Amino acid sequence: MFQALYDSVVQRLKGLIPDHPVFLFLCCFVSLLPEPLHAQTPFFQGKTIRIVIGSSPGGGYDLWPRLTARYLGKNIPGKPDIIVQNMPGAGSLVAANHVYNVAKPDGLTLGAVNPALYFDQLVGRKEVQFDWSKFTWIGSPEQNEILHFVRADTPYRTIDELRNAKEPPRCGSSGTGTTGHYIPRLLEEVLGIKSKIVGGYQGGAEIDLALERGEVVCWSPLVATYFGREPYIRWHKQGFLRVLLQTGKKRDPRLADVPSINEVMDRYKTHESGRRLVKVVLTAATLGRPILAPPGVPQDRVKALREAYAKTLHDPDLLADAKKQGWDVKPLSGEELATSAKEVTDQPQAVIERMKWVIGRD
Repeated sequence: MFQALYDSVVQRLKGLIPDHPVFLFLCCFVSLLPEPLHAQTPFFQGKTIRIVIGSSPGGGYDLWPRLTARYLGKNIPGKPDIIVQNMPGAGSLVAANHVYNVAKPDGLTLGAVNPALYFDQLVGRKEVQFDWSKFTWIGSPEQNEILHFVRADTPYRTIDELRNAKEPPRCGSSGTGTTGHYIPRLLEEVLGIKSKIVGGYQGGAEIDLALERGEVVCWSPLVATYFGREPYIRWHKQGFLRVLLQTGKKRDPRLADVPSINEVMDRYKTHESGRRLVKVVLTAATLGRPILAPPGVPQDRVKALREAYAKTLHDPDLLADAKKQGWDVKPLSGEELATSAKEVTDQPQAVIERMKWVIGRD
C-alpha cells in the first residue's frame, strides 16, 4: 500500500514546475512517507543462520539438515549464510532444550531434532525444558515409517521366532526419544517381544559401529535411513541384516516379504488399547525430520523461513542430490507440523501411563 502511494505521489511531482504550490506541498508530504519497500534491507541480509543438529555427524538426522543448508540460504530474502552445529545428547533433548531456552527468538537459530521428543514431555520427564506445542515449526523434508532388524547371523528369522526367543537380543539406542529405544519397548508392551536395550550411543553412526562389532544385534531405524545411507545400503545388498517388521500401514515394496505391525497385531489379536498406543507412538515417525525455531519468532520472519524452506525442498539441485542418496522427498509444512505438535501433546492419562513404560530409561 505504501509503495503504491509513494509511486503515485512521485508521478504527480514529475508533472509540476518547482515553484508550483502543489509541488511544494507534495514534497513535504513525500518526506513524511515511509521509505519505499524496495529500499528496505531484508532482516536476514548480512546475517548467519545456525542450524543446531541434535545428533552426531553421519546419521540420517544429521545428513538431511546438512543437505538442506546447502540450498536454504539462497531462498531466504537477503540470502544469509547457513552454518550447522552438532549438539548431540539424550536423543537430541539437549539440542531441543538449547533452542527453546537459550537461542534468541530472532529467526537466526533453527533446530533439527528427533520428532519423538514429545514422548518425554507427555510422561513428565524433568529433563524436558520445553513445550513441544510452542516451538516455531518451519517444515520437514519427509514423512517416515520404521523397521526393526536383526543381524542375519542371529537365530531369529521371523517375528514369531523373535517373540519366542529364550535370550532377548541386544538392541542399540541413543536415547529414550529415539526409534532405537521406543520401538523395542513398544513391541514388548503390545506384542510381548522382548529386547535388551543397550544405550549410551551418541547417534546412528555409533550404533552402526556397534552392530559391526557385535555389541548389539538389532536396531529400529527409519525406512528412509535404511535405504538412504551407508552402511545400510551395502549391508542390505550383502544380506548382513534381516528385517523382521515394518510400521507402515502397507508393506513397503522394497520390503514386500516383511510383515507390517498391523498384520502382526491382527495375528496376535492385540487389544484396542494397545492399537491406540501404537498409533500415538508411531505418529512421531510421520513427522519426518522436522526443523524448528524458538517460540516467539516474529511472524514475518516465520513466514519467510517457511516459504524459503518449502521452496528449497522443490529446488531441482536438492532433489537431484536427494535422489542420488535414495531419499524420498515428501514435505510437511510448518503449519502441518504445528497442528500435529498440538495434537500429539494432548493425550488422555490412560495412554500416558502406558507410554511411561514404552519410553522408560535404557
